Amino acid sequence: MNYQFDFQSVLAYWPMFLDGAWTTLQLSFWATLVGFVFGVLCAVARTGGPTWLRKLVGAYVEFIRNTPLLIQSYFLIFGMSSIGIRMPIMFGAVLALVINIGAYTCEIVRAGIDSIHKGQLEAAQCLGLSPGQVYWHVILRPAVERVYPALASQYVLLMLATSILSAVGANELFGVSNQVQANTFRNFEVFIVLWVLYLCLSALVRLVFWLVGQFVFVRRRKLGTSL
Repeated sequence: MNYQFDFQSVLAYWPMFLDGAWTTLQLSFWATLVGFVFGVLCAVARTGGPTWLRKLVGAYVEFIRNTPLLIQSYFLIFGMSSIGIRMPIMFGAVLALVINIGAYTCEIVRAGIDSIHKGQLEAAQCLGLSPGQVYWHVILRPAVERVYPALASQYVLLMLATSILSAVGANELFGVSNQVQANTFRNFEVFIVLWVLYLCLSALVRLVFWLVGQFVFVRRRKLGTSL
């Protein structure tokens, strides 16, 4: 193989790569924050809401989980603009990620809620806790604690999935790499740099979730169970 690697010409664009990585982290942060809240609300509605609401949330979850994120983002950004509803690219990208991750969060949290034993609810009621206290302290918090590792892994996958949004014009890390490839014609080197950067971002996001878990789930840390 006579291929000559030339990373120097690619790394000359390091400010663009940093900007793209920062945009990727911003997309991931807002999508994770809003998507978590939205997904938890959907899980609560699906487990304890009226029948019509449970069916509505169930239909949303099945529709989102069985269609590609790329199609969802195209529909929100380009499809909606064709009927006169226009939104900035970055706002549309975050909205697509929120709608997508909300469905997965809903199912993960719902599984956690379903894992709570009914005996714990009866014990809480015998102690005189209000319905709100029972739901918060006995159902929701322990449920999220149980499924936190699965949620963290899903949000890491969300960060990696932001690369898809380059197809709709989001100038995140993968979108920036397309510009660098067009300028340098060093595709192989660009993809190696991308590989390393995404590995670093994944490690950073996992570290953040581990630190959050250590801070939020103090009881689990005292019991010595891993996150």
